[in-house]
Amino acid sequence: DGVVGSGKVKSNNLDVKVEESELETEKKGTEEESTRESHSNVLVVSSDYPREKHISIQSHLADLEKLADLKDEKKTCPLCPEEKFKACYSHKLHRHLQNLHWKVSVEFEGYRMCICHLPCRPVKPNLVGDQAFLKMGAHYHCIICSATITRRTDMIGHINRHVNKGETESRFITVPAPKSSHEVLKELATDVQVLPNYSTPQKTDSYFNPKMKLNRQLIFCALAVLAEERKPIECLDAFGATGIMGLQWAKHLRSSVKVTINDCNENSVTMIQENCLLNKMKVKLNTKEEDSDEAMGDGEENSDTIEVTKMDANVIMHLRSFDFIHLDPFGTSVNYLDSAFRNVRNFGIVSLTSTDLSSLYAKAQHVALRHYGCNIVRTEYYKELAARIVIAAVTRAAARCNKGIEVLLAVALEHFVLVVVRVLRGPSPADDSAKKIRYLIHCQWCEERIFQKEGNMVEENPYQQLPCDCHGSMPGKTAVVLGPLWSGSLFNTGFLRRMLFEAVQYGLDEVQPLLKTLVCEAECTTSKHFSTHNPCDENKQEECGVYIKTANASAESCLVPGKRRSEEVIRNSAKRQKTESSAEHPAFYYNIHRHSIKGMNMPKLNKFLNYLSEAGYRVSRTHFEPMGVRTNAPLAQFKTILMKYSIPTYAGGQAEGPVHLTEDLQAGEESVQADAEDAEFLEDAKSGITAAMLTKNCPAHCVAD
Repeated sequence: DGVVGSGKVKSNNLDVKVEESELETEKKGTEEESTRESHSNVLVVSSDYPREKHISIQSHLADLEKLADLKDEKKTCPLCPEEKFKACYSHKLHRHLQNLHWKVSVEFEGYRMCICHLPCRPVKPNLVGDQAFLKMGAHYHCIICSATITRRTDMIGHINRHVNKGETESRFITVPAPKSSHEVLKELATDVQVLPNYSTPQKTDSYFNPKMKLNRQLIFCALAVLAEERKPIECLDAFGATGIMGLQWAKHLRSSVKVTINDCNENSVTMIQENCLLNKMKVKLNTKEEDSDEAMGDGEENSDTIEVTKMDANVIMHLRSFDFIHLDPFGTSVNYLDSAFRNVRNFGIVSLTSTDLSSLYAKAQHVALRHYGCNIVRTEYYKELAARIVIAAVTRAAARCNKGIEVLLAVALEHFVLVVVRVLRGPSPADDSAKKIRYLIHCQWCEERIFQKEGNMVEENPYQQLPCDCHGSMPGKTAVVLGPLWSGSLFNTGFLRRMLFEAVQYGLDEVQPLLKTLVCEAECTTSKHFSTHNPCDENKQEECGVYIKTANASAESCLVPGKRRSEEVIRNSAKRQKTESSAEHPAFYYNIHRHSIKGMNMPKLNKFLNYLSEAGYRVSRTHFEPMGVRTNAPLAQFKTILMKYSIPTYAGGQAEGPVHLTEDLQAGEESVQADAEDAEFLEDAKSGITAAMLTKNCPAHCVAD
């Protein structure tokens, strides 16, 4: 019994020990589970905090080579397992790291995310029979979120998504103080903070385009000219974004302007406030529509105060009056024209930048019809056509508010279409402006064009208005009707000269060549003699209805600063505008390459301009097209003169004949009338020889003889 009892006792002890061991294992398991949970929680929390980079993320190849382990004078690859790449000498390891890891890396902010072959990322198991094994694949480690991605293209897209969200690597690298994700750019002595994706308007609230620098300088010069006419002026940047434009106005024009920067996005308003403080400007924040009058009163106390408003652009332009309004929305600006002309002051300026170039440049014609109510096709003068489309929409919006316009500037370049107009209150200016909206008849065969005549009477044959005879010589319909378009002038010479003077005064070197080209284009001349002194001393600057201050103090004493002009000055400017309307520059331009003769070397552009000028036509270059020629010569005479001074592309000694003939023609020119008769004779002779060849079937060498 004792033995049996002792055995029972032993068995009981064993059971107790087993139970205790089970309890211990359960406790250990629970502790391990708790530690795992705690570790997992720590990892989740640590994902929002800075952490170290993976060894595959390096800034230099030498840093990657330093991570190699030394084994018996040989080094192992730090990014490959030993079974994949054995230890080798340093020169062979250098080639391996450079060719296999460094060349296929993904670059981001000075770092390279090299491809990694270490067992960091297990791929899906491959089933072979009853066994399942894990295969380690090549992958990349994200510098931002430490994710592992296999393909390089997917890694690039993954990084771009982080950038679009405003996430950068400084948030995840162990540094004592995380750096700001804002980048500071400087333009015209003005500093602005921008987000990393500032050049993508769909991905950011504070869009900043460095390519629009020329546009901002043109608008600045226009505002500077207006500030010289009357002080102080209230100006509005309706779409502030980063606030760069309004900051430039306030920083350089100072007490001459009272700047209001508006944006409907809260993030943009915050960015504008930070940029104002960055440029040491005081900020007056106004986010309520009822407090607009109070904000105006506070803004008058300090000239360095910029008012920042958070409203819809249509709302703020309906509530308040301004002397200068600039519209630069993303896309078309037709949705804001009615509000802009509702409360703009008399003789104020409205400038608008349109970036919907796909519709304006006739790539999306249905969109142009929907936004602007205009039928267009792709022509050789499509850029000027776009400017006239926008001005026509501006004219109709101003006329609905009983206001007329005077076009001061129209520029169409690669990235934008800029239009600057002066507002003239009253039904008479509105009627005069509305009469300048006409339809355009465009020949699709020879690209000749002409505006339809005034009047409401329907013509029996509209083709008779075209100078060309393509309709009679070609079968079918050869012309289309485009429009309605603005048919008036696109430039104001006096205003452009004063803009050039302001550009010289403020050191805007990049915009000066464009302004010189615009002055020549407005005057339709090839001369380039400019005076950069103060244009207020010249009486000739008072033209096209633009009021310009003179140096006479007695004349200025009768005008109170900030008030409107007297009725007598307005009537005189209107009379002067009517008398000088005949001296407007010709509409549209011709591309010299578009009308070149096959097999002929055409003359240089500057020489060809002199030839047209000697023939008695007004001629100038145009900013719309580098090889464009603006002239009042008909297309037939344009082609005749171009053919007259072109040289056939003959080889060897045969080239001497046409050159000698051209010199004889140049030496034999006596008058403009003689040149026209010679050109008509050459054209008739050419057509007669061609007709003889077609009727008689004479070989070409007989005709040449």
